[in-house]
Amino acid sequence: MCGIIGYAGTRDVVPVLIGGLKKLEYRGYDSAGIAVVNGNHVDVIRAEGKLSNLEAKLGNHPLSGTFGMGHTRWATHGKPNENNAHPHRDCTGAIVVIHNGIIENFLPLKQRLQKAGHEFRTETDTEVVAHLIEENMKDGTKFVEAATKMLKELDGHYALVMIDGNEPGTIIAAKQGPPLVVGLGDNENLVASDVAPLLPYTRDIIYLEDGEYAVVDQKNVVVFGHDDEKVERAPKRILWDAVMAEKEGYRHYMLKEIHEQPRAVRDTFTGRMFEESGEIFFNDLQFTPDEWAKIRKVHVIACGTSWHAGLVGKFLLEDAARIPIEVDYGSEYRYRNPIIDESTLVIGVTQSGETADTIAGMQEAKKHGAKLIAICNVIGAAATRMSDGVIYTNAGPEIGVASTKAFTTQLTAFYLLSLYIRQLRGGDLDDRRYAMHELSVIPHKIEDILAKQEKHIEALAHKYSKSQDFLFLGRGVHYPIALEGALKLKEISYIHAEGYPAGEMKHGPIALIDENLPVVAIATHTPVYDKVVSNLQEVKARDGKLIVICDEGDDAVKALADDFIEIPWTIEPLQPILSVVPTQLLAYYIALRRGCDVDQPRNLAKSVTVE
Repeated sequence: MCGIIGYAGTRDVVPVLIGGLKKLEYRGYDSAGIAVVNGNHVDVIRAEGKLSNLEAKLGNHPLSGTFGMGHTRWATHGKPNENNAHPHRDCTGAIVVIHNGIIENFLPLKQRLQKAGHEFRTETDTEVVAHLIEENMKDGTKFVEAATKMLKELDGHYALVMIDGNEPGTIIAAKQGPPLVVGLGDNENLVASDVAPLLPYTRDIIYLEDGEYAVVDQKNVVVFGHDDEKVERAPKRILWDAVMAEKEGYRHYMLKEIHEQPRAVRDTFTGRMFEESGEIFFNDLQFTPDEWAKIRKVHVIACGTSWHAGLVGKFLLEDAARIPIEVDYGSEYRYRNPIIDESTLVIGVTQSGETADTIAGMQEAKKHGAKLIAICNVIGAAATRMSDGVIYTNAGPEIGVASTKAFTTQLTAFYLLSLYIRQLRGGDLDDRRYAMHELSVIPHKIEDILAKQEKHIEALAHKYSKSQDFLFLGRGVHYPIALEGALKLKEISYIHAEGYPAGEMKHGPIALIDENLPVVAIATHTPVYDKVVSNLQEVKARDGKLIVICDEGDDAVKALADDFIEIPWTIEPLQPILSVVPTQLLAYYIALRRGCDVDQPRNLAKSVTVE
């Protein structure tokens, strides 16, 4: 979750870098820095905190040059302070690196380099990159060759930008996971982690693919594949206006934000879970085991989509903590005179951190001595300021009114919190490691759904877009997803939709089922799988149109369904992160088919700051 920009050209580089970082600041909040090359001298200025702190330092120590790079950071390895801020250097100070992602094998690389005499100055994984290049150049190898050799030694996900003060004017940019783009200008070229910072200078963009790296200077851009062979790729001409630039070519913000979910989920867990040690770490939330032992009950308060995330959180936290968990609407909580004391933990869940009903509930809890945690997407928002601890969801700006990536990152935050509670309670280390591994591959599984199912779901939307009612069914952790699927559909398509526990269908909603009612059911393998299948048979016996979200290869359920959407297998606590994605796409494409305003549905606002 870091912002990257690099420039080689004829302009004064500092305004280019700072202007670009301002467009990327949503991707990193805890520190920022730039490196500027003037002749053969590299100047690096870094600052803890927001970008304004870096600007203040530059005001006191101005830099000049036409070549450099900048970075805004969200901490992964190492505390959020100036020493760990990017850019990072080798022992000589000439090799300078900025990085987004995780170098998974940094520790053995660091140990090897330390034995070779390299001195490390930070706690970051990034610094090993600079020292590896330095080590590779000791025999006279040139910068580009040394950097490409270094790339073959890395494991993990990364977007890297590297320069050598002894070869000024050359940028090497490498991608394996996080986004990285190259902008082709007139007598200038740029690299960045997003298109928006490049558009003031060029509309011709090359998107790097995984395993590729680019060698960039003022005049030329050459892209290479993982085999070091040149890649011929014509640049894409970006014709977006300022608003469309933010949409990155997607037709709507909502669709863009659905597709951002793999990155958003990854950014939520990156730097917080460490499989090797089995530890969960939160920068802004700390309990000791003794402090946790004093908690006797947990209240989760939220509104709308965040309330649905809280319902999933109840399943996860109750299983981990073995104490009572209640989930309340923020608008109801403070008016029911809830039982709160110093042994109560209250978790407020809010994308914006300004939701009036949730804030009011948190204030009420605080008056009665409860400990407060906020799960929030906005740094410094009201909910975070009043809380004793915060879990930021790192989703980046969510513009579409119908929440998508904020929801899946809230689910991720609850999952991490449940593992943290298991850690505090001394839970089995191998179980935690396994749970972390399963979360680590969830972004790939979301990508798999988007790649394999989107066109199919678009076709289903065409088939069912004229329906006037929908019923969504789920059991266990999927009941909240049924509620969320129904909410998304009615928010943006204006179709009446209801979410219901599948086992309760026979106690009323079954009266609605006929050949005109589409029923969206989630039937993945959980302990109640057989019972859900029985509920689906009840729907079919009454001629309901059955759309089933199921595990890949589940032929038994597919045979029962009129239509099905397959999702990859994962463990039960993580299934909601996957099963909600098809419901988001179905709502989007039905609304699109019906000609609705997807991003700004009638009567709704993104952040409800009034009661």
